Amino acid sequence: MPVEVGSEAPDFTARDDQLQEFKLSSLRGRNVVLMFYPLAFSPLCTKELHDISGAAEKYGAAGAEVVAVSVDSPYTLKAFKRDEDLKAHLVSDFHPKGTVAKDYGAYIDEAGIATRATFVIDKGGNVVHKVVTHPGEARNQEEYLEALAEKCNT
Repeated sequence: MPVEVGSEAPDFTARDDQLQEFKLSSLRGRNVVLMFYPLAFSPLCTKELHDISGAAEKYGAAGAEVVAVSVDSPYTLKAFKRDEDLKAHLVSDFHPKGTVAKDYGAYIDEAGIATRATFVIDKGGNVVHKVVTHPGEARNQEEYLEALAEKCNT
């Protein structure tokens, strides 16, 4: 069942780009932009994460942590972050594959990847904004910055 605006964001634990255990609930008290993307190193995903990195100060000013989730292994994400100089926190949904994306209604079974889905989560852990697009359709990060400004206590 997809996660909807107004619901509590499902907690999860997964390995991150530093090969450490990451738990979403560890960010309670901060706003979170949780974004799912299909694959590391793919052109559109790389561009989106560069755009996020370029706006890191804006997200910081909004009291927000950007967490980007894909089905890639933690080792791939470590290389992706290093090679592309990315600022977002990258989290692996590798094994069991797609579990986190499935919990958010963002997994495409036929393709074995997540679609482009973004959830803006407030300091209390509630989803205040949601956008789901096709894997080939770029997102507008300004929309998330606006949602943070309008719907999250910063």
